[in-house]
Amino acid sequence: MFKSNLRNLCGIILLSITTVQAQQGAIQLEDIWGSPKLFAKTEGGFSSMKNGDFYTNTANGSTGTYIVKYSFATGKAIDTLVKPSQLINGKDTVDFVNYTFSPDENLVLLSANTEAIYRHSSRSDYYVLNRTTGNIRKISQNGKMMYCTFSPKNDKLAYVRDNNLYYYNLSDGKETAITTDGKKNEIINGATDWVYEEEFSMDVAFQWSPDGKKIAFYKFDESNVKEFNLTYYGELYPREEKYKYPKAGEDNSKVDIYIANIVSGKTIKAETGSEREYIPRIQWTKDANTLSIQRSNRHQNVLELLLCNATDGSSKVILKDENKSFIEITDDLTFLSNGKQFIWTSARDGYNHIYLYNLDGTQVKQVTSGKFEITHYYGFDEASGTFYYQSTEMSPTEKNIYSITLTGKKTNLTPSQGVHNAEFSEGCKYFVDTYSSFGNPFTCTVISNKGKTLRTLEDNRDMRAEMQKFRFGKYRFFSFKTSDQTELLGWMILPPDFDSTKTYPVLFNVYGGPGVQTVTNDWDGPNYLWHQLLAQKGYIIVSVDNRGTPGRGIDFANCIYKDMGKLEVEDQVAAANYMKSLPYVNKDRVGVWGWSFGGYMTSLLMTKVNTVYKTGIAVAPVINWRYYDNIYTERYLQTPQENADGYDKNSPITYAKQLKGNFMLIHGSADDNVHMQNSMDFVNALVKNNKQFDFFIYPNRNHGISGGGARLHLYTKMTNFILNNL
Repeated sequence: MFKSNLRNLCGIILLSITTVQAQQGAIQLEDIWGSPKLFAKTEGGFSSMKNGDFYTNTANGSTGTYIVKYSFATGKAIDTLVKPSQLINGKDTVDFVNYTFSPDENLVLLSANTEAIYRHSSRSDYYVLNRTTGNIRKISQNGKMMYCTFSPKNDKLAYVRDNNLYYYNLSDGKETAITTDGKKNEIINGATDWVYEEEFSMDVAFQWSPDGKKIAFYKFDESNVKEFNLTYYGELYPREEKYKYPKAGEDNSKVDIYIANIVSGKTIKAETGSEREYIPRIQWTKDANTLSIQRSNRHQNVLELLLCNATDGSSKVILKDENKSFIEITDDLTFLSNGKQFIWTSARDGYNHIYLYNLDGTQVKQVTSGKFEITHYYGFDEASGTFYYQSTEMSPTEKNIYSITLTGKKTNLTPSQGVHNAEFSEGCKYFVDTYSSFGNPFTCTVISNKGKTLRTLEDNRDMRAEMQKFRFGKYRFFSFKTSDQTELLGWMILPPDFDSTKTYPVLFNVYGGPGVQTVTNDWDGPNYLWHQLLAQKGYIIVSVDNRGTPGRGIDFANCIYKDMGKLEVEDQVAAANYMKSLPYVNKDRVGVWGWSFGGYMTSLLMTKVNTVYKTGIAVAPVINWRYYDNIYTERYLQTPQENADGYDKNSPITYAKQLKGNFMLIHGSADDNVHMQNSMDFVNALVKNNKQFDFFIYPNRNHGISGGGARLHLYTKMTNFILNNL
């Protein structure tokens, strides 16, 4: 899921004067949202070459864009693989936005003129450049395409256009339709529907077999899924956009897996069983005739791994994970080249860990264990028998990169405190470590698989120098125990001139939902800077991770099952009361703000428990879980038909008549994720009960509320609201 104002006109004029004539050391909203100087850079966009010693990246020159080959070890440019002069197609120059190499690295697939569809999906024009001959040709003659992908044998491309799946023969330029029944808002072949893309984080819904002779693909029949309308303003008659959005308790797409044989031209249907609702992943094994299929029930507390015979479609279950609440979907499945084993992650012992299995489903060993979470599995080097992963072993607030061998030898490859995210080369020889800590922007370094730092790619030196111009407050991590002895973790930012003998207002930043931690020792981007701006104005900024958030095991994360919102609110109230117990906190001036799930939490905290917070700001909130998509919502609440109380007793609408304090509600009108319908119904409930509040809509903006100056406007509005009301 979604992860992500002065009391009168004179006061507003004074704020404007302060912005123009800023005293030294005071950060301004324009510094955060109107200038690139305080935007933290990372080193992205590179692609490992297949031998793992080199990578490619783009470079801009006076004549255009190049694709250059570099050494991981030294960083030196080894070769120029694509020159601007090679990107001329007839009278046009291919201004590409992305590229991939064929498996033999002789052909380059270039995407251009890309249009975003939803969060991950897009469509583009595609071109293929032959590095040997220098020939470049446009593949998408019949319109823009999605997910164009080389075959393992370098001789074909597969792609989706207008909800149908095609392959293209590079030798003669012939396009062949694998499916012909695709139709908008009815049948999708080779791509996913909206809810799979959003909640299972997948959009490419086809895969080539290892021998390049077959393509396995999804078919979505979304005919019975109800439509949702988005309205876009700006023209004489606003434009209406319809798409299929299955809300909680409503019909899903009917999903099946098919396997197309490119050689014979025949397509078969895979047996996936009637006892499942979802197929969140497919993946070919090392055997070109065996496809793995993951299936899940509607409650998402049973996940099974099947092996399917690609000749006749028959399948058998080899592994079954069960949980009393819910199971999160990952990409942590690796089939080993010996054809006999695979790697899988599971939280079956209470924490997410790595397991090694035989292909018949018998467990060989549990590779990692302990009261910590594997938060990312990166890969396995078969030559040395070494696994690479990220975990919370040092602390739930820290993430480090580790290696562990089959014999159990473990190494922390990034021992410094903070959060480390890795991108490994092919074969796991090197990785790029993107590291940050609280208040410190990213440093990107190349590190060997033994943990030796080889060089720095980006250290945000200019940004760090710019940050030194501002007087920021100190921060501290803290913990406390609730009345039932649950330990909660938090951080606070203090005003730069903090004096423990004085009292200060407190503003909580809350998210509180599944899958997201706010209390981590990493760079929090523009929000960190905005929180420092508020700290400079005399506020203590606080964030606490309640029960239901990740990083601390299944019991801590899953205890919200079927009653989402209850324990989360109790924990946030406990956090507010903890802060009020401190001698330097003004007990009458405590506020809260949040976005997405945090907007839901803020709305609930301002209504259900209306004596704790003086002020709240809810951005793009879910107000009624009946209005949100079924995959996310039912994972935690089951269906509304099964668990009506779970939906209603923790909806802010139920407590609208109890709203007390200063409340601002904000939403983007074109939010395809959390529909503005949520806020509109909340507005109706508040109006019905004569509750006064502030409401602001950003036309045509989606869940992120950005573009056209929207972020600066939004944070100016929130800042003024806090200054006026807290």
